[in-house]
Amino acid sequence: MIKTVEWTDEGVRVIDQRKLPHEEVYLLLRTPEEVAEAIRAMIVRGAPAIGVTAAFGLALGVKRSSALTVEELETEFEAFCQLMARARPTAVNLFWAIERMRRAWAEARRRNLPLPLLKEWVIQEARNIYREDIETNWRMAHHGATLIPDPARILTHCNTGALATAGGMGTALGVVRAAVLMGKRVHVYVDETRPFLQGARLTAWELLKERIPATLITDNMAGYMMYRGLVDCVLVGADRIAANGDVANKIGTYTLAILAKEHGIPFYVVAPISTLDLSIASGEHIPIEERPAIEVTHINGRPIAPEGIAVANPAFDITPHRYVTAIVTERGIARPPYPESLSALAAQPDVAQAPAAERALSGDAPPSGSS
Repeated sequence: MIKTVEWTDEGVRVIDQRKLPHEEVYLLLRTPEEVAEAIRAMIVRGAPAIGVTAAFGLALGVKRSSALTVEELETEFEAFCQLMARARPTAVNLFWAIERMRRAWAEARRRNLPLPLLKEWVIQEARNIYREDIETNWRMAHHGATLIPDPARILTHCNTGALATAGGMGTALGVVRAAVLMGKRVHVYVDETRPFLQGARLTAWELLKERIPATLITDNMAGYMMYRGLVDCVLVGADRIAANGDVANKIGTYTLAILAKEHGIPFYVVAPISTLDLSIASGEHIPIEERPAIEVTHINGRPIAPEGIAVANPAFDITPHRYVTAIVTERGIARPPYPESLSALAAQPDVAQAPAAERALSGDAPPSGSS
């Protein structure tokens, strides 16, 4: 299993996704500031991975704090939360993880835990978030694999594998892995995903490691592949999903959805429940991150555009729900009308989290989990 992010005694260990596929480099992040910068700089990327890493960053801040009282640590903890929230604006998993860590803090305070136990409680919650992400991957993969025909030619966008999560099956690419484990014959067409090339650098790397048949294409080849009848379905992830089923995902997803609709090809979104943002009615309310111009004008530090040219670099776009065939989550598959189906899935108890929650309420020991 790829170790995207993990908790260690020395700090948070992450694989530097900027270096792939040519170098497999791991970094040890020793402060919350380093963790936030790793998220901002896309050393860590992918909505679930961002959430897990942010939780570890908050836990790291609590662990390393020299505060002498709970009140002093509480002030520091809130500053760490605000630091993490500024790292990237679109992926709702980041804010979900921060709020969950805040709830863990509030529960520890409610129990009036002394400072050492309060620290352990918060740290253990971050470890629970990690463990549950791995479990969630498997459950999403199981549900999604039922949608894949045999044989299947699957088009993907960006990276939605283990690198986009805590290191498990992945989201959309996890569905591909599960289909292969079921014995289905698949071939993956990998969008390169300009400008950061997550498909060419990361998805292609993961598929080669797994020996899953794959072909790399440029983003603007996707329509032609569909026209030739070479695509049976499209699988993408998501960074935020609105209550009506509108999907924010890596720039270029909207284009693929329109092309899939025109060619009568199913368009599936695979994302955990933590990616749902039912507080917003539609994608119009999702903030879109604008990335630095150098990502468009340069590749590997080398300029490919004339100096001084104006650049637009939105990191994400919004795919309206009318183009989405189904949304796969760990709790099941949502289909239109999405306001009803997504709300119903969100209301279900999370079986992966229930045991930890029950243990947390059974006594003063922090909720158990493993890293």
